[in-house]
Amino acid sequence: MTPIAPPKSANPTLRFLLYAGALTGGWAGLLSLLVYGIGRLLGVPFEVPSALGGELVVVPWLLVLFAPVLAAVVGALLSSLMLGRRGARRVVYWGGTLIALLSLGGLLMQPVDVLWSTRIWLSILHVITWLLVVPQLARIVGDSEPGASVERDA
Repeated sequence: MTPIAPPKSANPTLRFLLYAGALTGGWAGLLSLLVYGIGRLLGVPFEVPSALGGELVVVPWLLVLFAPVLAAVVGALLSSLMLGRRGARRVVYWGGTLIALLSLGGLLMQPVDVLWSTRIWLSILHVITWLLVVPQLARIVGDSEPGASVERDA
């Protein structure tokens, strides 16, 4: 909840949530791309099993840039289901955290061919996306909870 309650007319909408998701996802993507570049300079191979076959392929930089945006927009869509509901902030925050932890679990349980340096660096990218996206979406949805906004006289 923001320190001063916004008027009910300023309650967040799906459009605003999608904008916030795209914006926070974009920043997460740019920061992840910077971390990815540093990792590549340090010699981290970033090789994971191909989705089409079993061979290892290097994670493309475009995926590092756009996956956080896609995740944030999907998160914003899911968050919109909680607009106007009691406890929305907690549900979005902990639901987003659970999804991030499940994603991290899948990443850490890669085949033995995937080096631990790759797993750790990719985990950092997941954490960056979580840090920038989930708390922001939870805060925005929390502003729509009953009692979070006030009626203003015209």
